[in-house]
Amino acid sequence: MATLVTTLRAMLLGLSAVTLVTGLATPRDAAAGTIKGMVVLKGATPELKKLAVTIDQYVCGKEKNPEDLILSPQGGIRSAVVWLDKPPAAASGEALPSTTSMDQKECAFAPRVLVVPAGGKIDFLNSDRLLHNLHATPTANPPFNRTQPKGRTITISFSHPEIIRVTCDLHSWMRGWVVVAEHPFYALTNGAGEFELRGLPAGRYTLKIWQERLGTISKDVVVGDQDPTAVTVEMPAR
Repeated sequence: MATLVTTLRAMLLGLSAVTLVTGLATPRDAAAGTIKGMVVLKGATPELKKLAVTIDQYVCGKEKNPEDLILSPQGGIRSAVVWLDKPPAAASGEALPSTTSMDQKECAFAPRVLVVPAGGKIDFLNSDRLLHNLHATPTANPPFNRTQPKGRTITISFSHPEIIRVTCDLHSWMRGWVVVAEHPFYALTNGAGEFELRGLPAGRYTLKIWQERLGTISKDVVVGDQDPTAVTVEMPAR
């Protein structure tokens, strides 16, 4: 009898150990893949001329460096937007911040490009000691045209996905861009042209890449067993 009890006890302990190990050693989540890439310029770098400043030079300076195409020494493109075309419904990416901000400093929008989720909002700031004007004419979202003195914050909500150009009627060289995201799988390239899209199951995807001067291109990529999936996107020079 004692032998039987000992045997049953050993079996129960063994089952508990298996259950514990199984709970800890969960197989790699099918939605844990990452696309890690770089967006680079293909072709000769276009000539980028400085922009003349014709008003409010005491704040804005006499000229501005062009910011519609900023490259790293290796040709990486800064502030390009990369997103998945038609991501799988089962994928759950990291949510984009629902509120972010864009400032106006020395007569330039900072940052120049922002990504905000549909239903999110942007706090537009004015750090300059002069009057600015926020003006945009989107197609899917309501247009806006608001004067903005120093220190005033103007909050604007964006409900529908699209790419929106923001200007200042008082300073013609000023440009800002709002990309309203349809889903969480959007990324903005850093100063080296690098980006990451996380939380993807294995499969074939189409990337969309937009840059304000170079337009929009597509690239297919396969997420498989190797993680992260490395990709280089070349945008033709214009």
